Amino acid sequence: MIQFPNIEELDDEAIDDVGVQYYYEDIAFAIENGEKTATWVEAAIVAEGKKFLNTSYIFCSDEYLHKINVEYLQHDDYTDVITFPYNSNPVVGDVYISIDRLRENAKNQGVTFENELHRVMIHGALHLCGYTDKTPELRAAMTAKENYYLAKL
Repeated sequence: MIQFPNIEELDDEAIDDVGVQYYYEDIAFAIENGEKTATWVEAAIVAEGKKFLNTSYIFCSDEYLHKINVEYLQHDDYTDVITFPYNSNPVVGDVYISIDRLRENAKNQGVTFENELHRVMIHGALHLCGYTDKTPELRAAMTAKENYYLAKL
């Protein structure tokens, strides 16, 4: 079994070296506990046997993410997350997240916004590690990984 690091025991220097950046497009939102969350994302990627280099999370509106979905993926629908992996080892990529969609999904699923945010963030990180959710079996495996890492936060 992979030993997952205890985030609370990491020193300030380790947190300062985390290569997770947060960006905000066309929406009033700011992530809470950003450093701890960044450390958690990096630790999950490393636990998946990958070297970690850089991941950007871009938080945006439904409309912003819809335009990206149409332009780059030719999908004319709304989604909560789109991941662009640029390198798989070391991991480098961008994860776009619709805050509008997260709020609606959290309400519909009866979970907190923070829980849904973290689920989608780790979902994007797992995509960067090479996981896919294109079949029911793969989706179930990915959900199990999400649950595993959510329990570590």
